[in-house]
Amino acid sequence: MDSSAVSKEDLIIIEKQLERVVSNVLNIEKRCIYGYPQVIKSFPLKDGKPFPTLYWLTCPYLVEEVSKLEAQQKITEIEKIIQNNPELKRKMIRVHKEEIEKRMKLLEEKINSLPENMIKKLKETGIGGIEDFSRIKCLHLHYASYLVGENNPAGEIVDRYISRKYCDDKRCKKWVGSGAKG
Repeated sequence: MDSSAVSKEDLIIIEKQLERVVSNVLNIEKRCIYGYPQVIKSFPLKDGKPFPTLYWLTCPYLVEEVSKLEAQQKITEIEKIIQNNPELKRKMIRVHKEEIEKRMKLLEEKINSLPENMIKKLKETGIGGIEDFSRIKCLHLHYASYLVGENNPAGEIVDRYISRKYCDDKRCKKWVGSGAKG
């Protein structure tokens, strides 16, 4: 993992990558080979509401590649692979529990000031807020988890499907410097 602080320029790039304003970025967990944000770590609360996604894939190229996999029904395929392999199933449950533990550590005392339903959501849901740890909600979230070094079997399978792990056009470079262009 190559975690780093978020500069103003990084934040501009992340917002362009995601095509929206972000307010709960803690740091950049992984950068691409060109040095641009690839995976961010998010605070578990956003605008006063639970945000149960710790790792977020921001790289437009990888987001596009993973979206293609989802369009090809790979979520169902990967769920079956994991369900039919007891070791992968155990790893999948463990990675959800580890994410909950990390979420709770980030929240510290703030957790006690939240309403009970929010506490329950943050303490009992896995990656992306999923309740059933045998299911996959989104391949992007699992791939982000895997890219930062988590032992995420769904993310590892996604990684095998993606042959080229970076764009060849340095597409995030267009957002460097001016801040408003893109």
